[in-house]
Amino acid sequence: MSSATFSLVAVIAFAVSMFLTNRMIPFMKKKQFGQFIREDGPQAHLSKAGTPTMGGVAIVAGIFVAILCSGFISGPIGGDKIAIILTMLAYGVIGFIDDYNKIAKKQNEGLTPKQKLALQVVFGAALAVFMMVKEGTEVFIPFAKTYVDFGWFYIPFIIFVEVAMANAVNLTDGLDGLAGSTTGIVGLCFAIVGMFFIDGGNEPMAVAGQAILGAALGFLMYNHYPARIFMGDTGSMALGGVLSAAAIVGKMAWLLPIAGLLFVIEALSVIIQVAYFKKTGGKRIFRMAPIHHHFELGGWKETKVVTVFALFTLACCIISILSVA
Repeated sequence: MSSATFSLVAVIAFAVSMFLTNRMIPFMKKKQFGQFIREDGPQAHLSKAGTPTMGGVAIVAGIFVAILCSGFISGPIGGDKIAIILTMLAYGVIGFIDDYNKIAKKQNEGLTPKQKLALQVVFGAALAVFMMVKEGTEVFIPFAKTYVDFGWFYIPFIIFVEVAMANAVNLTDGLDGLAGSTTGIVGLCFAIVGMFFIDGGNEPMAVAGQAILGAALGFLMYNHYPARIFMGDTGSMALGGVLSAAAIVGKMAWLLPIAGLLFVIEALSVIIQVAYFKKTGGKRIFRMAPIHHHFELGGWKETKVVTVFALFTLACCIISILSVA
């Protein structure tokens, strides 16, 4: 299958995502489904209060439709593609419930951390068991370029990957266009790896990567600075879930911390900040966490942070491709 044929999947995802995002903006404004901004966040962000949110619904729809259409373009809708779709929907539902609770309560609070974690673990376990039964427990190790059988450790490993990535992308979604641009780049990376660098190719991984790229770009048409709509937890959770599922289906879970190193850094910055704050009785390492706010409060414009972080992600993706080539 040619790359040109595969690219049709990205085009479909782009069209659906852009069309729905455009339609959602006036609808969300009419329903007053606006974003609530943390009072302890950067003061410059307070002006964003009321911006329509839950735009992630359009991203999810774009990926969903594109993967289904791939059954007529690049390959049949088999168990792997269904697993990717269901994982995305499951994590998207977690984010949707969280977003809706915030809007209904008119405050920046949704599901409790324990509720989120419990649901994430359950859905991660479902994917882990399915893949173990269907494909076995081997995982590709980048740079070493070999497969290692994880045995029964495979299940907790996959659960950790899913939960960690969903939350990491969620934390990254704090600036206009940041989560959309970086996940789109990682999606492109996975499409390239799935098409050209896995022996025999991995069509489901390649299709998912193309769909993620297209849907992210379609949403970015309205989410770039100054954003007219936010993806909300609906989008960030779904993107984290589907990125992980795409890598797991391709047995490339270890590519996630390489291609998605930015997401790892964003999550670690929060963990380090909280731990240091508690240990020292109120001192901080970063001006604010996640780390994109650290640079923003250091004088960088929001657009500069997003551009630099996107270029950093692109560099990480190039390294990840070289690690399997």
